[in-house]
Amino acid sequence: MAEKQTRATGRKSPVVVQVSDVGRLQPQARELEEAVLGAIMLEKDAYFVVSEILKPESFYEKIHELIYQAIVDLAISQMPIDMLTVVEQLRKNGELEAVGGPFYISQLTGKVASTAHLEYHARIIAQKFLARELIRYTGMIQGKAFDETTDVEELMQEAEGELFRISQRNIKNEAIQINPIIKQSIDLIQKAYARKGEGLSGLSSGFTELDKITSGWQNSDLIIIAARPAMGKTAFVLSMAKNMAVNFKTPVAMFSLEMSNVQLVNRLIVNVTEIPATKIKNGQLDNYEWEQLDFKIKDLYDAQIYVDDTPSLSIFELRTKARRLVREHGVKCILIDYLQLMNASGMYFGNREQEVSIISRSLKGLAKELNIPIIALSQLNRGIENRVNQAGQKGEGKRPQLADLRESGAIEQDADMVCFIHRPEYYKIYEDDKGNSLIGMAEIIVAKHRNGATGDVFLRFRSEHAKFLNLEDDQPVREFKSRTIKGQPDELPPPPPFLPEGMPF
Repeated sequence: MAEKQTRATGRKSPVVVQVSDVGRLQPQARELEEAVLGAIMLEKDAYFVVSEILKPESFYEKIHELIYQAIVDLAISQMPIDMLTVVEQLRKNGELEAVGGPFYISQLTGKVASTAHLEYHARIIAQKFLARELIRYTGMIQGKAFDETTDVEELMQEAEGELFRISQRNIKNEAIQINPIIKQSIDLIQKAYARKGEGLSGLSSGFTELDKITSGWQNSDLIIIAARPAMGKTAFVLSMAKNMAVNFKTPVAMFSLEMSNVQLVNRLIVNVTEIPATKIKNGQLDNYEWEQLDFKIKDLYDAQIYVDDTPSLSIFELRTKARRLVREHGVKCILIDYLQLMNASGMYFGNREQEVSIISRSLKGLAKELNIPIIALSQLNRGIENRVNQAGQKGEGKRPQLADLRESGAIEQDADMVCFIHRPEYYKIYEDDKGNSLIGMAEIIVAKHRNGATGDVFLRFRSEHAKFLNLEDDQPVREFKSRTIKGQPDELPPPPPFLPEGMPF
């Protein structure tokens, strides 16, 4: 790296110089490869020390790759590994002469001075392999970048996905003794105890009865919230986002693949101000509603809610954006509306089910990587509409089940929690078996909970305000009476109050 001296400060600043790869040897460690292979054939348990670090392709020399593959074949067959068995396995594979015969195998064992640093040597070989992979792939990306017919955005997504795959090869979680994990668990219990008696170990959703079942949304969990269309999925997550960001000051991010940012914020304004959506859309507000809007919308200003309306978002784009949001804004929870609108670009699948499986598995991996809960909305199959109960009457049979999750059973398997939104009123069911009214009621069904109990929770749903509420919080909407100047007739409405810049309508 060359250096130059700046006139203002006199300091030397680095100058990046591109170096051609032509005529340069790729990263390799031939002597270490020989020593590791020789040690594996000499020490009884040496292979199991390096088996999680090295793969056959990790070796630079092709003959060493063939020898290590023979060792892997022996290990899979639970056969002893030594010089003689490796020679025999190479003979079975038809590759003994290609590696130099028994003489070369015997030479490898003579290269071993000690097996004390076997693991360290194996990690050096693995690092050299990763360096070669980076050189190979960046060279391929460079070639595609020079092609003017290449879509640069797609190329960037492809590059990010492949680089992530390469980086994951080097991430291995080692088994550790239980004592430090016990300490972490005790710390979590103490933190839950300190939360004002709420007993929550995760993030509160703002819905009291739901939090009692879930103990809050847990870090590293993938939560699926599923329902048929018109059940209020978006309204539910918006109510929850408002609760978390406004009431509990928890930074949240919402990726909306179905609505634009303005549409989403309009729904949020309806939720907070409790002004009908039609009036927000056409601007025909009464006097008291302008005051109500001006008064209540203050809660949304400076709320740590980050919205992204990228259409057809890929899992690679989501990973990049989520990392940045967590790093730069301290986001503690990610909401996705909705899972089936995502794609796994850069990958090719035989059918949509396989693609959805990759997406759900990637979301779970991202939740673990960022150590935050990820809440994804999901659609349900149409079959639920024609389902009837055992008596042959439509009604109770409309309750969602895990088998109703659309397009992939992997969603059910990957999720730590699956919740359904069910509104009996939608199916003309106005009373339960005990005669209690179900009008305006929404049932949140916790159908799967990997780390806790399942159960049902009832919330109040106000469709005109796109809002879910705790039953105890459901109070009549307070109307703001229009302030009029003394002596002025009421039929002459005052002009709307000053609205801050940036209003989405």
